[in-house]
Amino acid sequence: MITSTSNARVKDLIQIQKKAKVRNERDVFVTEGPKMFRETPPERLLETFVSESFYRREQKLFDGGRPVTVLSDRVFESVSDTRTPQGVLCVVRQFHYQLEDLMAGQIPAVSGAPLLIALENLQDPGNLGTILRTAEGAGVTGILLGPGCVDIYNSKVIRSTMGSVYRMPFYYTEDLRRDLLMLQGKGVRWYAAHLEGSVPYDEIPYGGASGFLIGNESRGLTPETAALADQSVRIPMCGQVESLNASVAASVLMYEANRQRRNAKGK
Repeated sequence: MITSTSNARVKDLIQIQKKAKVRNERDVFVTEGPKMFRETPPERLLETFVSESFYRREQKLFDGGRPVTVLSDRVFESVSDTRTPQGVLCVVRQFHYQLEDLMAGQIPAVSGAPLLIALENLQDPGNLGTILRTAEGAGVTGILLGPGCVDIYNSKVIRSTMGSVYRMPFYYTEDLRRDLLMLQGKGVRWYAAHLEGSVPYDEIPYGGASGFLIGNESRGLTPETAALADQSVRIPMCGQVESLNASVAASVLMYEANRQRRNAKGK
């Protein structure tokens, strides 16, 4: 059992947890919690660290033979990124997808046609994690992220995905507009969520290859990116609300597409 925060492995784990540069150089990321541990693909699990008290309570979780490193509770608290540590941390090998992977997905699309989300300058880790989690539930086939988006391996993003990061294909593009046009050429129709959208979001058919453009939390989509959309759509508001949170708006749009596709299949 490791009982010192000066231990080299503990210091290394903290660096991976806190620094994107280190994560990318090592091609790894960190997850926390029993749910994330159980759902980690075995071939991607590199190391597992557990707190002493958690290991005593939940030793049966590790009966499959996967080796674990036990840390004293005090040391585990020093490496955990949560106020209430969950007792188990995993070092996991990063995922690498190609742009074409977004069209196929890992989970069959409801209608067989791709359903995509493209994000421009999304900054909030909680928003990105929630979008990944909701995207899996709504049958999205992949997520395209522009250069200004938050790191998907940020610990707050990972925590918010609740395991969907293991299953939702994503791709960071160096040129968002270029790739939007390329996918458009492959038949994807892009719909921009915009306050000045000309059509309510639920009056558009999304049964074919479709994608939603979601912009920055405070500034929305840039005019140049919004101009690439086949159609701008709006989510009608009541009261004095001007706009929705980015992840909430994305969820509304994704589930409308999901609803239409399920209805078309009689489900």
